[in-house]
Amino acid sequence: MANEELNRVELNQLEEEYNELIRQRIQKLEELKEKGQDPFEIVKYDRTHTSKQVKDGYEELENKTVRVAGRLMSKRIHGKAGFSDIHDRYGKLQLYVKIDNVGEEKLKFFKSLDLGDIIGVEGEVFKTKTGEISVLVKDFTLLTKSLRPLPEKWHGLKDPDLRYRQRYVDLIVNENVRDTFIKRTQIIKAIRKFLDDRDYIEVETPILSPIAGGAAARPFITHHNALDIDMYLRIATELYLKRLIVGGFERVYEIGKNFRNEGIDVRHNPEFTAIELYQAYADYNDMMELTEQLVEFVCMEVLGTTKVTYQGTEIDFKAPWDRITMKEAVKKYAGVDFDSIKSDDEAREIAKR
Repeated sequence: MANEELNRVELNQLEEEYNELIRQRIQKLEELKEKGQDPFEIVKYDRTHTSKQVKDGYEELENKTVRVAGRLMSKRIHGKAGFSDIHDRYGKLQLYVKIDNVGEEKLKFFKSLDLGDIIGVEGEVFKTKTGEISVLVKDFTLLTKSLRPLPEKWHGLKDPDLRYRQRYVDLIVNENVRDTFIKRTQIIKAIRKFLDDRDYIEVETPILSPIAGGAAARPFITHHNALDIDMYLRIATELYLKRLIVGGFERVYEIGKNFRNEGIDVRHNPEFTAIELYQAYADYNDMMELTEQLVEFVCMEVLGTTKVTYQGTEIDFKAPWDRITMKEAVKKYAGVDFDSIKSDDEAREIAKR
């Protein structure tokens, strides 16, 4: 109980400190408004380069003026000069701020900025003594005031429930999450390219259906006011896609949302994206080959290799893959031979082990 009481006191103290930081940031915003410098009235910033373009184009951009923008993620200002980092969609870019270039008032303003603020920066591209490509700040503009502290300074953002409910914060502080989002988009683009090049037609089928069909799952139910009937959010795209095959389309696919009113955890969501494809005049062997080729193609398009390391194990997705029946797989990896089981009781006992 003593530990619980101590933890409660610590959490209350952290919450008070957190709320005080929010109050300070709101006060800064109010002071800016009073000076006619409300950042939320700035609706546009003419950016000339991203962080990646500055780094990739350094040879041409050295000593030239660029305009970049991003979220302030670190600040190391001491005395009359210092370094800071901004992050945009493409990565991190270092800034060097010096009183000789921005003036005393601007430097004071820069020091007052909070981590999380979004700024636009104009300056010259150069390389530091350590070889890091940076921007020598000549002028900057506060574009958005961050009213809440970034979580990494306080509790961190490790709780899965918080991360999944506040994805925008997760994206700000966890670079690997941003990379996952980008790769997901690249994967979907590659899937489309693969199927489109093979004469598949991408379609959109109804999400609202008069029946709950296509898979064995509990549906979401809604009511159609104009028709005065209950309808179901689709649990699969299967039925309408098969009707398109009947209608003569021969090769169709859909990448879309399905909805299943069942369990939820960090790996299962009641609404999820799925892909289904159907092809006339083909059997399951053709579908196996297609799947192998599709995964290999996507790996090469997104990663440039078919080899992926997952939880310390390297997996090679290069086609063709080993093919094995379920019965053979259980015998190989679990040591259980279905053909040797003589009764249900024996099967249950083996399953428990």
